[in-house]
Amino acid sequence: MNAADKIREGRTALGIELGSTRIKACLVDADDPATVLADGSHAWENSYVDGLWTYSLDDVWSGLQAAFADLAASTKKRHGVVLDTVGALGISGMMHGYLAVDADGGLLVPFRTWRNTNTSVAAAELSALFGVNIPLRWSIAHLHQAITDGEAHVGDVDFFTTLAGYVHWKLTGRRVLGVGDASGMFPIDSATRDYDASFVSRYDELAAGRAPAPLRSLLPEVLVAGQEAGTLTTDGAALLDPTGTLRPGIPLCPPEGDAGTGMVATNAVAPRTGNVSAGTSIFAMVVLERPLQHAHEELDLVTTPAGDAVAMVHCNNGASELAAWVSLFGRFAAAAGSTIDADATFDVLFREALDGEPDAGGLLAYNHLAGEPIAGLTAGRPLFVRSPESRFTLANVMRAQLYGVFGTLALGMRVLDAEGVALDRMFAHGGMFRTAGVAQRFLAAALDAPVAVGDAAAEGGAWGIAVLAASLGRDLELSVFLDEHVFADATFDIANPDAADVAGFADYLERYRAGLAIEAAAVEAL
Repeated sequence: MNAADKIREGRTALGIELGSTRIKACLVDADDPATVLADGSHAWENSYVDGLWTYSLDDVWSGLQAAFADLAASTKKRHGVVLDTVGALGISGMMHGYLAVDADGGLLVPFRTWRNTNTSVAAAELSALFGVNIPLRWSIAHLHQAITDGEAHVGDVDFFTTLAGYVHWKLTGRRVLGVGDASGMFPIDSATRDYDASFVSRYDELAAGRAPAPLRSLLPEVLVAGQEAGTLTTDGAALLDPTGTLRPGIPLCPPEGDAGTGMVATNAVAPRTGNVSAGTSIFAMVVLERPLQHAHEELDLVTTPAGDAVAMVHCNNGASELAAWVSLFGRFAAAAGSTIDADATFDVLFREALDGEPDAGGLLAYNHLAGEPIAGLTAGRPLFVRSPESRFTLANVMRAQLYGVFGTLALGMRVLDAEGVALDRMFAHGGMFRTAGVAQRFLAAALDAPVAVGDAAAEGGAWGIAVLAASLGRDLELSVFLDEHVFADATFDIANPDAADVAGFADYLERYRAGLAIEAAAVEAL
């Protein structure tokens, strides 16, 4: 059966991911999920409103509609078929954050994203209560901070969820969440693959008389990969496609977070594997063989979409500052009469970085546009720093900027290394890995471990949730499904650590750690 017939008959799976800068849609062959049939996207940006990072709900729905319309147009152009149904659908989005809904379904306060760092009091109290690290961005920290601050809306909270959980609820009417995304709301018990019941009880005691209801009733139901999570309603279909072409009744997989879809997109769901996802934020996920011996404020304990334990190093700041520098050089080229597109600008500058010195010539780049808890920073001040003795060349500047993307991540990964966590291979995905052999090579140096990049490196998230949608109804463990039905014929480009780069990055990281005092001073002074 050809692709057009499969699309007509709905033998497909559709994944839509709401990322920090783009909403992406990906349609795959349900019988061969490695085959992408069409894709679509829409660019969007967060806003800083009243001291908090947010996206408006109007932007959520208009962005979803634009991404779906782009996908439908791509399907028509490539296959000559009108996209009116799919076999399965999945929604993913940025993890963590806070969307609080009242009993009538109204949003009580604007969406508070993972990027906000106003929850330090709540996060510290909850970390002490549970004996595990509760990061600032976790949903329970947002709820507890609102309770602690006596915010007026708290008494009206009927449930709270993540962005993917909210969109899924509006599409299906089901208040559910995939276990991976749920693990960024509240700690998960890896034995039950559900919220840790003892922690729920402790929280109810702590918040007694202040919380609007017992915690369990406020949280979405937890599901694991492969379970059906509802069907697309008539109203839900209209939210995605106001033209009325998309038909309701499509089954949905559990909504997941972007960390979970990144693990799926790189087949990093088994112990001793991990992945790095680089976008507006950057984070590493390492699937654990055994529990960690100690609690660490640099690490989150989350899960795969199947519920297996994962250590997560999450940094609020990723490649945005790097992109700003590339844009600056792109504008210089245009002003000089040599206009080149953005992808070509990235390619030229990334390849220039290969000629830089292993330690970036003594230069330092801090990518902190927002606060960075791992680095002890409550706010961000992007900085480029050099001494009079530094070798200020374009190659060293670009290598410093690329190293800077991995700087805070490397601090957190050193903690895992000290715990004796072993890695056979790290998989990487995100737009900065599109230029072959550059960011991948420097990440291998930062981690001192092999780094693999596959064909889905630039568009992994939407494809990852499409793959999870395609797993519906299959009586297979997630790792087996991925090995046998998705990655059986996959090839990866593997970069092994270069000894000179490893030593150079170690020197860079030592200066980077010391230079955090400059960052802290900049936050105070600027």
